[in-house]
Amino acid sequence: MVIGSGPAGVAAALGYREAGGTGAVNVVSADVDLPYERPPLSKDMLRGASEPADAMLHPASFYAERGIELILGAEVCRLDWAGQEVGLRDGRAVGFASCILATGATPIKPPIPGADLPNVYVLRSQRDGTRLRDAAGRASRAVVAGSGFIGCEAAASLAKRGLAVTLITDEDRPHQARLGGWVADRITDWLQEQGVQVVTGDGLAEITNDGVRTASGRVFVAELVLLATGVRPQIALATDGGLRVEQGRVRADASMRTSVADVYAVGDAALATHARAGRAVAVEHWGDALTMGEIAGRSAAGESAEWSQAPGFWSTIGDHTMKHSAWGDGYDEVLVDEGSGEGFTVWYSRAGRVVGVLTHQADDDYEHGQQLVEQGAPLAYRRGR
Repeated sequence: MVIGSGPAGVAAALGYREAGGTGAVNVVSADVDLPYERPPLSKDMLRGASEPADAMLHPASFYAERGIELILGAEVCRLDWAGQEVGLRDGRAVGFASCILATGATPIKPPIPGADLPNVYVLRSQRDGTRLRDAAGRASRAVVAGSGFIGCEAAASLAKRGLAVTLITDEDRPHQARLGGWVADRITDWLQEQGVQVVTGDGLAEITNDGVRTASGRVFVAELVLLATGVRPQIALATDGGLRVEQGRVRADASMRTSVADVYAVGDAALATHARAGRAVAVEHWGDALTMGEIAGRSAAGESAEWSQAPGFWSTIGDHTMKHSAWGDGYDEVLVDEGSGEGFTVWYSRAGRVVGVLTHQADDDYEHGQQLVEQGAPLAYRRGR
């Protein structure tokens, strides 16, 4: 039994089958659409360069051929570990021998007036993406609140569509807290290249039918407002079921096992031990969700598997793609290697050891850097030095 049809859930079902698992596999999800890729929602699909169908992971026949039953549009409201079954909102009960929680996360709306108005959007599901894209086709001005990955990607995509876009963030510069000031300046440049107005050190105080008012009192006119203000892991089923929870996520070991036998947690909702790091690491990235899901599926099938690859992500802002791999728990030094043209590599270290790497048009450095992150190698070992 897999609860959730995002990347981690699908990877778990396939990992179980690929490891020789022969039991019945049910993937239960409140989402009504066949499993799909989420990255295009803020990029190609939002720009109008692709359709929702293009993001589908596999056709329905793919799952049927592998003995994987998709139970879509079905909300799980009850977990019974002892009785090994889940209860659905429609009254059905589905049994399991092992259960993999891939419940993901839900967008956070700030507690401000107007956050639930019809002209306010979030971007998490394919339905969210379709609604936002359709609204963008009718609008001339947009406000994006938040300067994380979704916020920056979506702001650039909306601008590429020809909208006048204002990105508002309470950070001094986009991504500064995570990636440092030098990278934050590059991202700001990329956004401004697309015509995005970047408003920093401010936040939303109110949303109206005509736009927004910020905490500092500035008013921006817009027909649509996208809230890219973070997500909250969905752990209600886990907490109700008595699973161990830490830092707002379900605690799991390096094989994705939770505190309850035969129950696993993966993806955004999990706080899993990383075998190389030797500690728990929280991630919210597509590639890591796939990896964690596959590990859980293989573990449920009786195979030995552990999370060992350093976390990482790719993000495309306008015409620029950056690749980042890091443990995500801080650094004390940033070193920039500027290459030819627009390429660059940024190294992050703590106590002289590599804990992160970010590249733009420097793929060899990314692959090498990820290895150094995993090894905790001295910063002096970076490529070319």
